[in-house]
Amino acid sequence: MQYKIEGTPLPVAICQLEAGETMITERGSMSWMSPNMKMETTSNGGLGKALGRMFSGEAMFQNRYTAQGGPGMIAFASSFPGNIRVFEIGPGREMVVQKSGFLASESTVELSVFFQKKLGAGFFGGEGFILQRLSGRGVAFAEFDGHVVEYDLAPGESMIIDTGYLAAMEATCTMDIQKVSGVKNIVFGGEGLFNTIVTGPGRIYLQTMPISNVAGAIRPFIPSGN
Repeated sequence: MQYKIEGTPLPVAICQLEAGETMITERGSMSWMSPNMKMETTSNGGLGKALGRMFSGEAMFQNRYTAQGGPGMIAFASSFPGNIRVFEIGPGREMVVQKSGFLASESTVELSVFFQKKLGAGFFGGEGFILQRLSGRGVAFAEFDGHVVEYDLAPGESMIIDTGYLAAMEATCTMDIQKVSGVKNIVFGGEGLFNTIVTGPGRIYLQTMPISNVAGAIRPFIPSGN
């Protein structure tokens, strides 16, 4: 499979497949394709994995697109202004991405739910609690909101991140949810109640325009219905 990423600020991943090659994606992610791409809707691993994907913010069922009778082409466009990043998934190269960050991948990549160890903090930590784990082997595409800034964290090195700004991290990183301390900080600080703490070793990907923040910023300007 060959691919290229085109466009800004609404990019698209255009994939060229050999005969018999298959891509998987969530419903609605396919933008255009050649006529010989056959679509099949599947639970891709049974009911258990389907429920896990639903809990992590994805659809229960996935679409499989296979090139039949010769080479095929299929494109997956971003749903929000930002970036499409490409990850080579393999043993020791697993990724954890934000809720609803998965765009598409080769069929050999597995998508599952990623839980935090401290469930109590996680339930109050907002979007940072449930993430998606990409494992298996193959190329995967993820869509992030706005510009993406990368940091390499050394073993034991940490970064404090406001909820929603963590786009992805290598699976070697660990993550925790921390409550903001101090009543004045909570009431008058203008930030959320919780921060995400990511600790290395591993690379993290931070996004500058979380869609949840954008929705909150424009909500006051949307007329309310009677």
